[in-house]
Amino acid sequence: MNPKGDKPKSKISASRKLSLKMLLLQRACDDLERERQDREEEKGRYLKEKLPPLQLSGLSLDDLQKLCKQLHEKIDIVDEERYDCEHKVSKHNKDIHELKLKVQDLGGKFKKPALRKVRVSADEMMRALLGSKHKGSMDLRANLKSVKKEDVKQDKVLTSEVGDWRKNVEAMSGMEGRKKMFDTGGGAQ
Repeated sequence: MNPKGDKPKSKISASRKLSLKMLLLQRACDDLERERQDREEEKGRYLKEKLPPLQLSGLSLDDLQKLCKQLHEKIDIVDEERYDCEHKVSKHNKDIHELKLKVQDLGGKFKKPALRKVRVSADEMMRALLGSKHKGSMDLRANLKSVKKEDVKQDKVLTSEVGDWRKNVEAMSGMEGRKKMFDTGGGAQ
């Protein structure tokens, strides 16, 4: 080992490495081309086996109708097989997904994403939680200011009414007072 802690020098020169990489890439390209040709040949053989060429010349109308019915039946059979295969594939994909989840659960190690601090206003949070149901504004400072102003006004009104409590009791004790209570109570509901 080197005292510097670097990787040990390879015994193969850079030009030799490059030539080996080029040979490997060339061989991989040749293999891919050969596989593609093999697939094409296999497809041709399969189609010749399953679909012999049609002889339509010299057939009567009844023979053509029978041939069409036979072809239609074959199409139905192939379509059923295709549907079955697609269903099996989707079922297997679901099973694979469930097994992956089980493996993750058994492993117990989940990668937790790094969370960022995000400043979200109260309006945005309510919109995110409630969606389209959220209509009102949640500007809390504006609400506090308006409440403060209303409290001051109410205090002034209360002090002016509370001046002589006997007058208020006398006014409320008769029928007029009860009528006023019912009128104000009914208006609130």
